[in-house]
Amino acid sequence: MEEAQAVQDRDHKFLSKAVEEAYHGVECGDGGPFGAVVVHNDEIIVSCHNMVLKNTDPTAHAEVAAIREVHESFESHSIKTNDNAIVSHFMGKACKKLGKIELSDCEIYASCEPCPMCFGAIHLSRLKRLVYGAKAEAAIAIGFDDFIADALRGTGFYQKAHLEIKRADGNGAIIAEQVFEKTKEKFQID
Repeated sequence: MEEAQAVQDRDHKFLSKAVEEAYHGVECGDGGPFGAVVVHNDEIIVSCHNMVLKNTDPTAHAEVAAIREVHESFESHSIKTNDNAIVSHFMGKACKKLGKIELSDCEIYASCEPCPMCFGAIHLSRLKRLVYGAKAEAAIAIGFDDFIADALRGTGFYQKAHLEIKRADGNGAIIAEQVFEKTKEKFQID
């Protein structure tokens, strides 16, 4: 019982940081209310938010930006940036230097259930664990694409992904769901 509570407390701590990133991204005008952190050995090594508007890049979702930045951090000794042009430049070098393209010793915490693109990046990076807060329906409720929630469900892909997938429970889920309601007036979905 104590071990389960310790895991829940740990998950809440890291998910709270992803939620903070989601708020930060909206306040900066960088993109939608999505945040992600990558954890290695119980330390946050990367914290990112959605950068779609800032970078004029539809692939600059929080999870993808975080994965790209992890690779850059390994390459450049923790110099962090949200400039995807620079991140992409270093990503190949980092993978080559590491001799691998996987992050099997890391976990990712996402403020919202990942879209198919982000889930694909998580899967291909071989992250060992995904914890998310809000269900995709929270994003759909304020105007984000509704096909995303069903794209991978029912296909068996989640079960074949070779990673632990967990939706946060308790306060973690609640604070993540609130991001959408509290920020919906601060950004425009085209």
